[in-house]
Parts: sequence; structure tokens; C-alpha cells
Amino acid sequence: MRHSHDGFERGHHHHGRGGEHHQRGGEHHGGGGRRQRFFGHGELRLVILEILTRNASHGYELIKEIETLTQGNYTPSPGVIYPTLDFLQDQQFITISEEENGRKKIAITVAGQHWLDENQEHLEHIQERVKARCVGFQLRKNPQMKRALDNFKAVLDLKVNQEGLSDAQLKQIIGIIDRASLDITQLD
Repeated sequence: MRHSHDGFERGHHHHGRGGEHHQRGGEHHGGGGRRQRFFGHGELRLVILEILTRNASHGYELIKEIETLTQGNYTPSPGVIYPTLDFLQDQQFITISEEENGRKKIAITVAGQHWLDENQEHLEHIQERVKARCVGFQLRKNPQMKRALDNFKAVLDLKVNQEGLSDAQLKQIIGIIDRASLDITQLD
């Protein structure tokens, strides 16, 4: 069952198998440069299936659920979601049925649950990475924090990668980082 939603016709957007290549503007972020994709190849499939284990859904609701999961840091476009749903349906991991109101209800199948179970460890890694990235996004929203982190990374990169860094100097750097981490954890 192929479908179009809100003017998104199949073939009018560039996407790879499973629809997980992001379009320009598909990720919302400030600053210059293009950021690394939020989900790697095939990962959005697992995330969608995991959401569907909680209840059957609709495409728009999946988009909003992923936006919530990423704390607003990533909102997949219909041009990403619907081809991914088509792929999952082709693999018989989901069913898509039309409701009386014309909306399409999406539900995970037994085969989809089995595939999700087989990939549970990978899903857990995805969830941990999403959580860590969300923390990083929150930190970088504060301009002073962003400046401090960028300064720290630049100084660390220069020092650690300079020629002739002795073991004693490296040990000192590690000690400074450990003490700073301890100081931060002890803040009230």
C-alpha cells in the first residue's frame, strides 16, 4: 500500500532504501554547518517499531513522538517517515490500514516485534546515544556554555596532539579533567 500525505508524492524526494536519508533542512539546528545525522542507517526503523509497541499510531503522531523523544532537537519530515513506513510494510514489520475517517492506522506485526526483539541491544544503544545527544544540545543552547566547551576542546586538542607530550604531562591533563568533573558533580 503506497500512499501520499500532505502533497508528498513517492519519488518527489530523494531518499535511499528505507527513506532514512535526510533532506536539506530535515534537522533543525542553529549555527553554521551541517550536523551529523540524528539516526544512522536503519535506526529510525527500530525507533518507529519501538514506538508502535506502545500503541498503534498514525504518521503524524510518529513524527511528534520522535520529536518528543529527541526533546525537540530532531523532527523527521514526512519525506523521511513515509518511505520508512513503506519499507517496514514491505518487510511485513507493520500493517497500515485505513480507518473510517480516512486516516491510516499503523500497527506493528508479529514479524516486526520479532525483528525488534532481535535488535533490542542495538535499540538500547540508539536510546542511550539519543539521550546523550539531547544533553549536549541543551548545553550548547547556552552561548557561554558553548564558548567554554569549544574553548576546552580546542585547548585539549592542541595540548594532547602537540609533539613531545610526555606521559607526566598527559597524566596532569587527565588529573585536571577528573578534578573538574568531580567539582561539577559536587555542585548544589
